[in-house]
Amino acid sequence: MTMPGTDSTPLAGTVEAEAQKAEQRLSIGSQIDWSLAASTAKRFVRPGPKTTVYTYDAAQAELADAATRAEAPVREVTGLADGLRIPTTRVLDRPGWIDAAATSMRSMLGGEELASAPVASGLAAKFGGVQAGGLLAFLSTAILGQYDPFTPDPETGEPGVLMVVTPNIINVERQLKVVPSDFRLWVCLHEVTHRVQFSANPWLRDYMQDNVAVLTSETGESTTEIVTRLTKSLKSDEPREKGILGAMQMLQSPEQYRAFQRMMVLGTLLEGHADHVMDAVGPAHVPTVAGIRAAFDKRRKAPQNPVQRIIRALIGMDAKLAQYIRGKAFVDEVVSTVGMERFNTVWTSPETMPLPEEIDTPQAWIRRVL
Repeated sequence: MTMPGTDSTPLAGTVEAEAQKAEQRLSIGSQIDWSLAASTAKRFVRPGPKTTVYTYDAAQAELADAATRAEAPVREVTGLADGLRIPTTRVLDRPGWIDAAATSMRSMLGGEELASAPVASGLAAKFGGVQAGGLLAFLSTAILGQYDPFTPDPETGEPGVLMVVTPNIINVERQLKVVPSDFRLWVCLHEVTHRVQFSANPWLRDYMQDNVAVLTSETGESTTEIVTRLTKSLKSDEPREKGILGAMQMLQSPEQYRAFQRMMVLGTLLEGHADHVMDAVGPAHVPTVAGIRAAFDKRRKAPQNPVQRIIRALIGMDAKLAQYIRGKAFVDEVVSTVGMERFNTVWTSPETMPLPEEIDTPQAWIRRVL
């Protein structure tokens, strides 16, 4: 006989079990205090370069115009998004980018999956918010532009917003001593290519989000299983990424490792395609493109101070640099072999994406897919 007030009834047990399952389903995005992340980042972010109000306002206006002007030549070269409306471009300062990025990261990591879910609270959520805030503060000084496929366009409500960060662009163009108007259009050509990629292929957003969900999910493995898999990974001759990304691979479950590979391939393709388009469009629209490319590539490869190197390794920025190089080589070879129209088969579905080994052997992708 059950005494009043106990939880041993079948109904109570069912409710408790369902509550535990619901808690397990909560994504990592819903377990971080993103408001705290944004406020922390804005508290620590460094101010941008010194400019007059006139210079800053003029740069903002020019960037907004450049993002619109870049759309037509990018669509012409890629053969993508023909006839679609030109989406919104947000021209932001560093605090504005932090607010936008916090919203985007919560959405990408699944923090909006329950409309009625309360804002994350508790010590763990605040600790996660402070950590995320530190990352956002660092990135807000490094990002020149970004296409966010997750945040809704304020005009249409459809997901996808292009952002350019005015103070960072001014800072880099001064460092490189390049023609500001040319550099601003050049940056927009790269970011607009990402906008065109996602506008023409809406399935990419869900594909990315599905893989991120796998990467951030609980594996349910015991400590013994994790240690056994880690030991096998250390003894294996299987190639791994360098640095922190390689360590992540060893710690991932097989399912997470496959999702990690898919995300790396997608990122490599997207960045390589954007760099290819920049070089294809640039000579006709950016008079000083050769000098900009040379100066920018030199900056990418320049040595960093020890603290910057540690941060870059921890957030995978060095791997991102490799993505540009390997991805562009893949796109260059495929387009030179079969042309852009047949290359665009790559955007058909997940099955037409390059396999990890095909990124460095484009002819293998051509034989398999075309």
